Amino acid sequence: MTSTAIRLPRTLVVDDEAAIRQSLCGALQDEGYECKAVSTGEECLAELERFTYDAVLLDIWMPGLDGLDILARIQDFPVAGRPAVIMISGHGNIETAVRATKLGAFDFVEKPLTIDRVSVVLKNAINQRRMQVEIELLREEDGAPEILGNSVPMRALRQQMKLMAASNGRVLIYGESGTGKELVARAIHRASLRAEGPFVEVNCAALPEDLIESELFGHRRVNLDGTPAIKIGKMQKAHGGTFFLDEVGDMSLKTQSKVLRALDEHRFEPVGASQSVQVDVRVIAATNKNLEKEIERGNFREDLFYRLNVIPFTVPPLREREEDIPQLANYFLREFVTAYGRKPKELSSDAIDALTAYHWPGNIRELRNLMERIVILHPLPRIEARHLPLGTAKRGSAGRAHEAFGSLHDVKEAAERDYILLKLEETAGNVTRAAELLGLERSNLYRKMKSLGIQGKE
Repeated sequence: MTSTAIRLPRTLVVDDEAAIRQSLCGALQDEGYECKAVSTGEECLAELERFTYDAVLLDIWMPGLDGLDILARIQDFPVAGRPAVIMISGHGNIETAVRATKLGAFDFVEKPLTIDRVSVVLKNAINQRRMQVEIELLREEDGAPEILGNSVPMRALRQQMKLMAASNGRVLIYGESGTGKELVARAIHRASLRAEGPFVEVNCAALPEDLIESELFGHRRVNLDGTPAIKIGKMQKAHGGTFFLDEVGDMSLKTQSKVLRALDEHRFEPVGASQSVQVDVRVIAATNKNLEKEIERGNFREDLFYRLNVIPFTVPPLREREEDIPQLANYFLREFVTAYGRKPKELSSDAIDALTAYHWPGNIRELRNLMERIVILHPLPRIEARHLPLGTAKRGSAGRAHEAFGSLHDVKEAAERDYILLKLEETAGNVTRAAELLGLERSNLYRKMKSLGIQGKE
């Protein structure tokens, strides 16, 4: 893969007059810009799909797709891949200029063009675009959750990430579902040389087979009215940044073959296209499967495995980092207290002991969901062990949490018992008041308590 070295600002001139294309592009190259020129709106879109440009000088009146049509389509590009657009016209008017501005144009320049005027506008447009990209990156970082935990496995993981931060090598992240593989991938991206580029992810397990190629590589079609229908694939959107293939073990062999070719050649052909698109991406993949066993079963390509498995990472399951559980549980508890506008809550020591003893088959995702459920359903400030619906999947158990119950009826009874106990605690054991909160007759609540083995003193 090529590195993301500093390059000249890249501009695209779009005008149906050959003399303007030649003179403007030549002048911009003299000013220190990398410049390319095309004559139609269709050529402009094709060029923007293949490469990332800092700015486009776009003529309004052209045969076929006009400048305003192209401008509207450019706004669908991701922020990191969206060029600043300067509209140019020999017979524009205020109404057209206002419309262009509303559609997202940076400025409107009338012909005849002067290089001084164009140079000033172009410089300002590129600076504004860079600021927008930086703001978007800061927003992503502000919303990025932390990698928490000071256990030995997590300290080792962070040390490994630090050592390879400056590398451009491909990464393969192993880990059970819910361990935070995407979180690790994002942290690697933020610490890498590509941190200013986009981070684009594809969940290979969530996309149906007939859509995944279009999602990865994009497509080119023609609508019934003859206009082109263009979808930019996620690999192209990641140009200059990181492309994250989540649950790569669930990708079909057919798609694996195309991904392998794209990795080898740094280019691909969108579905239905005749021209290839060149990309510069760092690939990070993640899986909850043993890919070597999947290779033996014929479900995963061995050559793709070796392309991806340059720098392997393993994210430990939660049961192997039990000393991190109290910190994680309290972090999620504070997160949801704030999100739902609830009063502060605390976990009692016996609640911490129960959380630590639990097997956590769903890992951090299960712990986070549990804390959200507690914040929503539990009104009291102190959370005891009995308020935690953990079942009997204790550490060392071979089973999963849901296997603690024999049937759906057992699960329903356990949930009803927990909720009735919660309401009895809220009402200090007042059955009449608890029945009102539950929407039951007092006699019905007594019968329900008896059937669930709840004593009145509880």
